[in-house]
Amino acid sequence: MRDWSALVERRLAGLALEPEERAEVIAEVAAHLEDTWEAMLRQGMTEEEVVRRTLSQAGDWRELQRKILGAKRREQIMEKRIRQLWIPGFLTLILSMLFLTTLYRLGLRARLVWSGPNAILLYTPWLAGLPFFGALGAYISSRAGGSRGTMLFVSVFPAIALTFAFLFMFPFSMTVELIVGRPVDFSRVATVLLKDGIGWLLIPAAALLAGGLLAHVLSGALPSSRHTAIG
Repeated sequence: MRDWSALVERRLAGLALEPEERAEVIAEVAAHLEDTWEAMLRQGMTEEEVVRRTLSQAGDWRELQRKILGAKRREQIMEKRIRQLWIPGFLTLILSMLFLTTLYRLGLRARLVWSGPNAILLYTPWLAGLPFFGALGAYISSRAGGSRGTMLFVSVFPAIALTFAFLFMFPFSMTVELIVGRPVDFSRVATVLLKDGIGWLLIPAAALLAGGLLAHVLSGALPSSRHTAIG
């Protein structure tokens, strides 16, 4: 029985991967070739013909090596994006929304600042906690190797998500109205929230960003080798 692992290892000798990843790739390719070889043998072909056809399955080994490296790089970029951006970003969003819900259930409400047309609706207790959540998200992103830009984006992620959620209410409201045949309040709510964008979006974003900046300053100037920007 042929040692397909040894053969694949020789053909992919220039595969520049970590030892564990390289061993996985070699084992996977070798297993595929061995399955093909066994299937052809059962068809009654000579061993020489089977070997020739099996090796042809891999095609150009240099091209195969290039494709494997490209796929691994894309996996690494996606993994970094998840660890540096999406996990800390959604964690910051979830925690800030849970904090808002808790404050609301405790009976703490938003208050108007000033009066007349320049009045701003502020949820002061919520705003007071946002710098902490912004700093936490930025810190987690930094620990995962996120760049300064990624850290700051993570810190303001809740405000960005809220903005898109409010904007999404308009097409969602129109769709629901077409289906049920009567007006709904989603678009009216979105309009009110966007009019109060200073209190619900801009000031919260500033509070979150302040926390992110503080986390960046406290984390110090990390070596550039640890800061891999999101591609």
